[in-house]
Amino acid sequence: MRSRMVMAVLAALVLATLAAAPAAQAKAGDVIERGSCSGASDWKLKLSPEDGRIEVEFEVDQNVVGDTWRVRIIHDGELVFAGRRTTKAPSGSFEVRIVEPDHGGTDRFVGRARNLSTDEVCRGVATI
Repeated sequence: MRSRMVMAVLAALVLATLAAAPAAQAKAGDVIERGSCSGASDWKLKLSPEDGRIEVEFEVDQNVVGDTWRVRIIHDGELVFAGRRTTKAPSGSFEVRIVEPDHGGTDRFVGRARNLSTDEVCRGVATI
């Protein structure tokens, strides 16, 4: 009976640890928004305070390696990144990381990507 009780407690602790694991990846003050694209892909836009600036990470996960996407990031209405990214192995995703000045007050970021071969579009918005 005692061993069953110990096993039940251990199982509960393992489940609690696994449930808390994703939250541990984000730092205090981070903003993470996620969503679906116009096709089967997903996007994530993460904003993190960094020494008076804002680290911006825009990721698209397509699960297909080798597709090229046109990517833009806009900060408070101003284009701050424009370029192309190709999905890489093993996950079939790409990420753009930039660091922007904190304008004070609320900063709004828009990440947009368009797959050049399929015309799939991903668009994410986050504010910090």
